[in-house]
Amino acid sequence: MRGVPNLRQFFRVSLRLHRGWAIAFIVITAVVVTQFPEAYPLWLRIALGIAAVLLFFAAVGTREVILNFLALSRGMPEKRITLFVFGGVSQIAEEETLPVLELLLAMAGLLCNLVIVGILYGIYSILVNTGSSLVSGLILWSAFMYFMLALFHFIPALPLDGGRLLRVLLWKVTGDYNRATGITSGVGLGIGLLFIAGGILLLVLAQQWFNGVALVFVGWLLQTAAMQSRRPVVLRRVLRGVKARDVVAQDCPLISRRLTLGRLVRDYILVSGQRYFVVARGARLEGVVSVPDIKKVPKKRRRSTTVAEIMTPVSELRTAQAEQPAANLLEQMNEWQIDYMPVLEQDGVIGIVVRDSLRRLVKTRTELGR
Repeated sequence: MRGVPNLRQFFRVSLRLHRGWAIAFIVITAVVVTQFPEAYPLWLRIALGIAAVLLFFAAVGTREVILNFLALSRGMPEKRITLFVFGGVSQIAEEETLPVLELLLAMAGLLCNLVIVGILYGIYSILVNTGSSLVSGLILWSAFMYFMLALFHFIPALPLDGGRLLRVLLWKVTGDYNRATGITSGVGLGIGLLFIAGGILLLVLAQQWFNGVALVFVGWLLQTAAMQSRRPVVLRRVLRGVKARDVVAQDCPLISRRLTLGRLVRDYILVSGQRYFVVARGARLEGVVSVPDIKKVPKKRRRSTTVAEIMTPVSELRTAQAEQPAANLLEQMNEWQIDYMPVLEQDGVIGIVVRDSLRRLVKTRTELGR
């Protein structure tokens, strides 16, 4: 259902900062320190560098907030977003989007970049007339850096905005979203490799250390983000035809809520090595208990403590349907950062899927060329 997303829905979106921000913090600070005259004390130039990083982060974050709000308002599901230095990246499946929505988000991203540049330059124009050369210089430098980022987004490679535009075009031409994603993310990998190669050449041949390191850094970021965009396509190809019912844990019996932990450990865990158990009454799901849950209970209390006292109740569990594609299931588990999901069929529980087991299946099928 489309419309304005409520605050609860908006703030449930999980945001993870990519480790590239740590490198960007150092690089941007160092650049600002060298850009301002040495007449300013070092501590002041470092402070300006930190301010520039925070301003750049605020600009990228603002862009992502706007795009995320737009996506939610158009009916896209809440996603776990990785915020790179150039913007956010989320893994979107074909059934969760439409060509017109992808086009809208790509155009909105490009427009947001230009608007942010205009705002920064407008602030500079105001400050430069007030005689505040230090602050106005910082704003001007930030506007230039973000303008370069805006140009960078025109490159036709995922996950950049230009790449989203190319994916829409390929999707319409081929009628295959996964193929379009594979091609555009492949372009991203290739361009990232070119950036890295160019940076190495600058380092070796021209001994331009800063420019060379910067190009390698940008290439690495682009390759990492392109690989993340490509992952759902790879999963769906490797796990094609595999359903949730096919990957439920074998030899994992349903247990009663009245079972004591001591007996669970002795009769089930030490014998089978299973780490997750479905708690059910008949076929009705009541909860899940795991080895980490049991470890929290002192050994002396395990004989008298029942499963019901420590299990995760069904109200707090996310569940899968038996006919749900395994690739989609793994994407959800990665998205929500959960290690297991009970599998239901006609409201009855038939078992549990463990993320580590599903990952091993992907690795095995990939090794065998599936």
